[in-house]
Order: sequence, then C-alpha cells, then structure tokens
Amino acid sequence: MYLNPRIVGCGERTLVLSHGYGGSQAIWDKVLPHLSRTNKVLLFDWDFSSTAAAAAAAEGAEEEGGEHSYYTFSRFADELVALMDEMKLRGAVYVGHSMAGMVGCIASIKRPDLFTHLVLVGASPRYMNSEDYEGGFDEPEIEAMLSRISSDFRGWAEDFVPLAIGGGADDHPSSVEVLARSFFAMDPRVAHGLARMIFLGDQRTLLGDVVVPCTLVHVSGDFAAPPCVGRYMQARMRAAAMHTIDSVGHFPQLVTPDELLGILDLVLGSGAAYGEEEEEATAAAMAETSSEVVVVSSGGLADAPESKGRIDVAT
Repeated sequence: MYLNPRIVGCGERTLVLSHGYGGSQAIWDKVLPHLSRTNKVLLFDWDFSSTAAAAAAAEGAEEEGGEHSYYTFSRFADELVALMDEMKLRGAVYVGHSMAGMVGCIASIKRPDLFTHLVLVGASPRYMNSEDYEGGFDEPEIEAMLSRISSDFRGWAEDFVPLAIGGGADDHPSSVEVLARSFFAMDPRVAHGLARMIFLGDQRTLLGDVVVPCTLVHVSGDFAAPPCVGRYMQARMRAAAMHTIDSVGHFPQLVTPDELLGILDLVLGSGAAYGEEEEEATAAAMAETSSEVVVVSSGGLADAPESKGRIDVAT
C-alpha cells in the first residue's frame, strides 16, 4: 500500500515523485521547492517506509503464502495505478527513483493514459550480471548481501547508506542522515523480502512494451545502477533519451540536486504533458535523440569518464 499521499504546488502539469528501496518522500526535499513552483507535485511513501505498516504487511504475507509472493513489481505498479486513480490524475510526468523506475514502467504498460513521460532515475531492470548482460553485481555478491540483510539488517544498512550517498557522512552529512532515517524505519523482514524482489528480479523483457517516452538518468559512479544499464535500457525502449550525471552514488536528488533539476527542466520544457499532438511530437523527438548520452556535471555539459570501480555492498 501507499501512505501519506499529498499534492503540493500548482500548475497545469502534474509530477509524481516515487522513491525506491529504503527511501521515503523526504528524499525529494531538495528538488521539491523548485518543482512545485510551476507544477502540481504528488508525493507519497511506499508502505515499506513505515515499520508498523510494513510489519503488518509482512505478517499478512506470511499467512497468505509467504513474503516472496507478496513482493512483486506488478503489485507495486497496481498500487501506483490505484493511487493515481484515487487522486484523479491523468497525463502525469512520473519521476521514479531506483526500484520505482521499473514500477513506473510496468504501470505505464498497464495504464498508458496515466503518463505522458517517465523519468527513470538510477533505474535497472536487472541487477545480476550474466554472460550477455552487465547489471553491476555477480550472483555471489547478491547472495551475500541478502544473507547480511537477513541476519543483521541494521548493521548492513549502517554500512550501505554512506556507500549509496557516495561521499559518505563527511561529505554529505545531512543526506546521510535523511536516508539513514528512512532505512532504519524499515522492518527487517520487509527489507529482506523487498531486496530479494529487487536484486533477484528480471524485468528486461518488459522494456520494449513501454510506449510512453522516457528519460533515463544515471550517475557515472553509481555502483547499483551503472550507466551501462541505462544504455542497455535505452537500446531496447521505443523512445528513450539518456543523461549521465558526473558524480557518485545512487541518490542524485540528494547529492547533486541542481544537476537533476537541470535535466527535469529540459524534460518539462519539452511540453511532454499536453495532449495527443504534443505526446506524438515528444515521442518523435525522443526517438531522434535515442542514441544520445549527455553527461551533466556541475560545470555544465561535458564528456566525463565512467567509474569502473566495484563496491562491496554485502559487508
């Protein structure tokens, strides 16, 4: 279920901001003031961000056949559709971070009328490497991470959050504090079940079914969803452009909010949220730019090397 839905701001266009694993709507605080000046912005929390709600969900899942059947991307997509129907939203620009990126893709396949544009920030259809695919993690790494989450979630989260932010507590203390608060609010059983869904899942076959134009945003030094994942997605989606932010970590909305806002302003400036003609024009423009990869840094647009380093997220 979704929790705490609220709409802030005003304007003819609606944005939906959707957080990922371990997050809450607070991760958008640095970009919300700018976005809400000229747009209506829907924010909400997934139920795993609340210990009480998550524990109740976990108990219910165990009674109905186990946690693994409860945590699916399709269920989250159904809940997103239900939320937008409840709020009477159509033709929204959806900004989904991490796991919420694929949730938005699936929701758009089910109900394309709800969306005019998808902005997928650090999204990935598959985290596990294989012979023909680079997702960022080998299978033993994922199994070790899941084992640690199961046995010592708090300790794992204390190690993981600074890595996910990128610079750590010394460089981004307020961002680490915000993310740590939402991570620690998760029930360990839910955290484990959800992590299994994310890191063992494979949504690659769905990419070609997404008809809504997409903008893919990746961070050059993101260990969880490296830019190679974005290029894979871009090559298999019908209308997708890709932007790479020259930074580190998995949370550009916390670490490099101005760079992310620059990309969002480009998307919103395209008129992607108005009418069928504008939708068709946007789709055509996205198709023409589908081979472009733009690197955004604090100094503007420039070429930047991608980070090749590996980070052990299991310990």
